[in-house]
Amino acid sequence: MTALDPSVYAKLLQTNSASLSSLLLKRGLRNTAVRGVRPLAAAEKPMIGPAVTVRYIPAREDIDGSTYSSDPSNQQRKAIDTIPEGHVLVFDCRSIAEIAGIGAVLARRLVYRGCAGLVLDGGVRDTADIAQLGLPTYCLGPAAPANLVAHHASDMNQPIACGGVAVYPDDIVFGDSEAVIIIPREYVGEIADEAVAMEEQEEFLKLEIESGKPTLGVYPPNKETLERFQAWRKARVQAV
Repeated sequence: MTALDPSVYAKLLQTNSASLSSLLLKRGLRNTAVRGVRPLAAAEKPMIGPAVTVRYIPAREDIDGSTYSSDPSNQQRKAIDTIPEGHVLVFDCRSIAEIAGIGAVLARRLVYRGCAGLVLDGGVRDTADIAQLGLPTYCLGPAAPANLVAHHASDMNQPIACGGVAVYPDDIVFGDSEAVIIIPREYVGEIADEAVAMEEQEEFLKLEIESGKPTLGVYPPNKETLERFQAWRKARVQAV
């Protein structure tokens, strides 16, 4: 697993899921927003980090008994006990909302490991407890039944589906109050640069609309609007 460059991380902190989705769309990537997941608690900053993946398949009674949780081959526990600092743990729960993919005790282990966040297209138990841990958690909602009721962790760090989106190990996961976006690692540097520029331009375009200008020619900006933007940007830099 590869840590995210700190300069890229800093740039991504300045953007949002809507902008990232648009920038990925420009590259032909339409299916990048994990469907259905919502944050358990509001956060001051986005969740950002490389993906560590775990796949759940349907549980089978002769394998997933009460002792499986302590089995050294349990891929869920392997991922939780080995996740590198700053990474995001992503579970493929097959979009089953009524079964928990994780609970508060295991979430505490992730906090200790320095995990950047948790995403699963399934339920979470102990939601009130986890919401207070400071671990960004995106899920389909609360669910009391434990994962062994329906899930067997078949493997880790393999390509998975989460909320209908393909997630490969080391993809960059970005989550804010609106969505979780999956960014292919090969694009993240250039997208971070473009996102910073995009946010600055959109700040100006908002001011244009608030001043009474119509949307036509402003959003998207025409040549005259872009010229005003460059003048505004130059004056802003000089004022610093």
